Formats: sequence, C-alpha cells, structure tokens
Amino acid sequence: MNETPTRVYAEIDLDAVRENVRALRERAPRAALMAVVKANAYGHGAVACAKAAQEAGAAWLGTATPEEALALRAAGVEGRIMCWLWTPGGPWREAVEADLDVSVSGLWALDEVRAAARAAGRTARIQLKADTGLGRNGCQPADWADLVGAAVAAQAEGTVQVTGVWSHFACADEPGHPSIQLQLAAFRDMLAYAEKEGVDPEVRHIANSPATLTLPESHFDLVRCGLAVYGVSPAPELGTPAQLGLRPAMTLKASLALVKNVPAGHGVSYGHHYVTETGTNLALIPAGYADGIPRHASGRGPVLVGGKIRHVAGRVAMDQFVVDLGEDLARVGDEAVIFGDARRGEPTAEDWAEASGTIGYEIVTRIGGRVPRVYLGR
Repeated sequence: MNETPTRVYAEIDLDAVRENVRALRERAPRAALMAVVKANAYGHGAVACAKAAQEAGAAWLGTATPEEALALRAAGVEGRIMCWLWTPGGPWREAVEADLDVSVSGLWALDEVRAAARAAGRTARIQLKADTGLGRNGCQPADWADLVGAAVAAQAEGTVQVTGVWSHFACADEPGHPSIQLQLAAFRDMLAYAEKEGVDPEVRHIANSPATLTLPESHFDLVRCGLAVYGVSPAPELGTPAQLGLRPAMTLKASLALVKNVPAGHGVSYGHHYVTETGTNLALIPAGYADGIPRHASGRGPVLVGGKIRHVAGRVAMDQFVVDLGEDLARVGDEAVIFGDARRGEPTAEDWAEASGTIGYEIVTRIGGRVPRVYLGR
C-alpha cells in the first residue's frame, strides 16, 4: 500500500540537510556551527532536521522561542541548544532545568533567569546579546556596561554562567553594505569590554548564513546557519543554491485533482483575472494559501507538470489553484512539482519568492501544518 500522501506533501531530504551542514562547516573551518531550527526548521520539521544536522557535525542548535527548544528536549534531542526570543514571565525555570542556553538582552531578563536559577537550584547558562546596529533585540551600547556588570555579579553569586556574547547582522545578505563593517567593529568593541570586565565566553558569534558564506572575518567561535542548512539561497545576490554548494532539502509536490478541456474565453478562478485565449486543457492542483502557497504569486507562480514549467492561471485560492497545460495532456493523479531543485529542472523556492515579491525564507517557512512531511534519508 502506498503511504505517500497524494493531495500535497513536502518531501524532506535529510541527506541534503547533512550535506549542507558539512558544506557550511567547510566554509567556516575554525568555528563551530549552530543549525538554526526555529519555526519548525524553516518549515522542514524541527526534530528530524535537528538530529540530521547533529549527525553532520552541528555542535549547537538554535531556536527563537524557548517553547521550540523545550519541544526538542521533550523529543529526546540532546546537546547544546540556545533560544533567544523571551518575554516577561517566560518558562525560565523549565529552560534552566532543561540545560538550555538562554539569551539575555536586558536587565529584566537577567533578573528573571536569576530567580529561575535559584528556584531550580541550578546555574543558568546565559548568552549576552549586543545590539550592534540591527535595532531589534539585544542590548544597546549605552546600556551594555550595566548589563555586563550585572551579569558578572550574577556569575559571581553562582546563579548564572555567561557562556556567550553574540549579535546579529542587519544586511549581511547585501555584500559590501556599509553597516556590515560598522556592526563588526561595534561587536568587537562590546565583546572586548565584556571580556575586560570578567566575562570569559565559551562562544562569540555574529555570523548568520550570509555571513558564513561571504564574510570569514565574522566567524569568531560559532556561525549560526539557518536557511542555508535547508539548501535555500539567503539572497539572490549571493547566488543560487548550486552556486553556493547547497542542495534544497524540500520538494513540494501535489497530485493533479482534475484535468479538463475548456473553450476559448473561459474564466479561471476568482475574479476571472485569467481568461483562456483558445480551447485549452486546465489542471487543478489541490493546494492553496491555506497550505502556504502565496496568493501574491497568482498568475506567476511556476509549477512543473508533464516535464514543462507552467504558471498559475488566475488567482491562488485557499485550497487550490489552476495551471494551463495548453494542448498538452495530463491525467488525474499525475505529479506536479511546485518547487524543488533547479538541477532536476524544477522550479525553486527562490522562483516562488520572486513571483510573489518576497524572500525564499518565507516560501519554505510558510508551508502549513496540513501539508504532511515525508522524510527521505532517515
């Protein structure tokens, strides 16, 4: 019996994840690698991808939320895991008890993790995040002395151990952007101050996927690779996955739900933004924006059907969209590849990003929970 889903499914090649981790480690041979598995591993499946990345030599895993990190622990994932997006009242004690490394960007967070450490009777592992210019999370340079001083005092009392100092680039996906060197300089200054005040971090890190690929001087002790682990290019300016030595891990496939011939002048999908010019064959693909197919790609999104690239005809609906086959024939149940690997002649996540005016990150991450993941290479 065929257990592969037939409506729409995401095929996840864990061997590709392993290959990408090895390739990225070669790009940063003097640094350890953190595989970022936040947002369900960018839509690929956090637990399976975390284990595959570790098998390929990832020394750290990274998540945004503590809940994501705790879910990995609950699934039996061991090793170093860092999580960085905290709000007041978060599960600090659970994180301490699960041996997570937690990011601290302000005094309120340090106070909460100290209290959790006391309650747990354990020392919390913390990493201090510096805002070197991204302007999101992280401690501003003007407040850095206060945070470092409080962290050093907390370390002296035994409630915390400062295991890292880190930051994040704003424009590493734009090689040559002036902010890159400014942020590097700010990071070095803030790191030097912390070390002068008594912080002895195990890891210092600022490099994300683009910086790992293009900026060796940013590698320090650890590189944090997210999208590149899954074989998607972080930016068109950096090159295609193949040019970067990466292989896409996700292939999104569907089975044709209907094929029919319609006459010239026939409207297709909501609003009739597409009207057939001649008699033609239409194929119905049973996936829509509820599955993560971007509605903004209406009329443009590429799909491989019958060995040819077709494009979405008319609007993407919640559960389905249509492609125009012209005179070509197809059968119900035939395979449609929505995106995958260009080396197999398939459209890519980057193609869909261009068609919908977004980035490859969003295309893979938005693939929804009702789309089954089928794992290869377990």
